Amino acid sequence: MNLVSNGSAAVFPPAHSHRRTVPLAAVAVDRPKRIVLAAPRGYCAGVDRAVIAVEKALDQYGSPVYVRKEIVHNVEVVRDLTQRGAVFINEVDEAPEGAHLVFSAHGVSPAVKADAASRNLLSIDATCPLVTKVHREAERFSRQGFHILLVGHIGHEEVEGTFGHAPDQTTIVHDPDAADTVEVPDTENLIWLSQTTLSVDEAMETVARLRARFPHLQDPPSDDICYATQNRQVAMKKIAPECDLVIVVGSANSSNSVRLVEVAAEYGARAAYRVDYASEIKQEWLEGVATIGISSGASVPEMLVQEVIADLAEAGYVDVETVQTTTEDLVFSLPKELRTNANGEQDERALGGRRS
Repeated sequence: MNLVSNGSAAVFPPAHSHRRTVPLAAVAVDRPKRIVLAAPRGYCAGVDRAVIAVEKALDQYGSPVYVRKEIVHNVEVVRDLTQRGAVFINEVDEAPEGAHLVFSAHGVSPAVKADAASRNLLSIDATCPLVTKVHREAERFSRQGFHILLVGHIGHEEVEGTFGHAPDQTTIVHDPDAADTVEVPDTENLIWLSQTTLSVDEAMETVARLRARFPHLQDPPSDDICYATQNRQVAMKKIAPECDLVIVVGSANSSNSVRLVEVAAEYGARAAYRVDYASEIKQEWLEGVATIGISSGASVPEMLVQEVIADLAEAGYVDVETVQTTTEDLVFSLPKELRTNANGEQDERALGGRRS
């Protein structure tokens, strides 16, 4: 999707301009056409919390509410919130003094929070609690004298935020190959942490290669890769072997969406592609395709998946089977500033818990 720059804000095309104008055509295949729909997919608890935080901030404080970086990595979510009055900025100094500012689900460093405080910004922290857990681990292990090997992608906002909690005691390991060359100041007191949205397989390969070089490398007390990332990858591994084509709905800067495409290819799908919108599905992808697998990243609204299903139905893929590998019912509590409305009434999901 093309964005037009207008200062620090983004001007979006009109709503629904992403819809397909020419229907997909039916292609003859020698087997029944079907869709295998992976579950779980789409919004995780951390994304749901972050998006609701921006929506409630707009309701409570009015527009504009500023958001540092994308609240989650999905172009449609950013488009929708922009149209509601959110203003997405790159750094806190782009927000006027005293404004309301939301930190994204990916988290920020202490330095960013200090910058916001120095400008008297009224900050709302929508960091995913699972990312916050990694931040606390980084602080604790650095105090204990460990050097941290942070397995994650250089330049990703989550990695930058975690690194910023212990910058002098952290080295980023970008991928498995980087594990073969990374240098550390101390080979005895080492521990690894990871970006929460990595491929489980890639992270474990990186750790294995690190441990081959640094036998004293210690594990964190619990797995950092988030439950939702793992669940979506497990579901993909289940459906991929029977799929001629896999379509993952998710944005290019969504690490977990990109990983799902890689997992699909690795586990047997003949072809796998990522799209933001159904209109990006190419007619030639359907040649010889009987079974299509569909999933979506953890920051993707379900309506985008349903648009894919509707467009594929035009090409004869009307038989839809859901493959459910687990059920997610976790709800994270809202940021403390947003747990009540303007009348002082507590939001029904303010303190989180489990869906009934």
